[in-house]
Amino acid sequence: MSPQDLLFQAQDSVPGGGASIIGVNCHFDPDTSLETVKLMKEGLQAAKLKTHLMSQPLAFDTPDCGKQGFIDLPEFPFGLEPRIVTRWDIQKYARKAYDLGICFIGGCSGFEPYHIRAIAEELAPERGFLPEASEKHGSWGNSLSMHTKPWVRARARKEYWENLRTASGRPYCPSVSKPDGWGVTKGTRELMQQKEATSEQQLKELFQKQKF
Repeated sequence: MSPQDLLFQAQDSVPGGGASIIGVNCHFDPDTSLETVKLMKEGLQAAKLKTHLMSQPLAFDTPDCGKQGFIDLPEFPFGLEPRIVTRWDIQKYARKAYDLGICFIGGCSGFEPYHIRAIAEELAPERGFLPEASEKHGSWGNSLSMHTKPWVRARARKEYWENLRTASGRPYCPSVSKPDGWGVTKGTRELMQQKEATSEQQLKELFQKQKF
């Protein structure tokens, strides 16, 4: 189902003719989430509908995930840390979101306090003030100008952090993963929630399906 179809489904499901806010939450990274909201916005404009837009993506880079998002990645949920986006990534996300017309800009799984602070700092000109925690550091790393090492002082500028290609420091790890493809979708028996704990036999059956 396309984002536009989801949009119309959401509009039709709300009594009174429409939702007051529409957007995306969780499962996908900032870039994918913004692209989805962009399609929703185009659908709204085509239907001559007006509502607020929101975005709350993951704080993980997940370009390799499938339709169900990061839950299909083999690292989910306890090995996702190498995918965490930087505070600078989030500043760029906040600016893109604002320029797209999104007024509710936040985050979901993986977001840390410094990520939320980055949103507030990027949009300080529009908000009219900085968050209190900004007193602890300089904007875009400019406090590094006081560092003892000259090559670190050279990083005290927006251009450096905005264009940095970060490394994982994991020489034997791939840059992307292959999502689990179990073919499990909504309505499948395996997705039915049960009250009792998963039995040893059920776990053995799942382990047999697991591929490394």
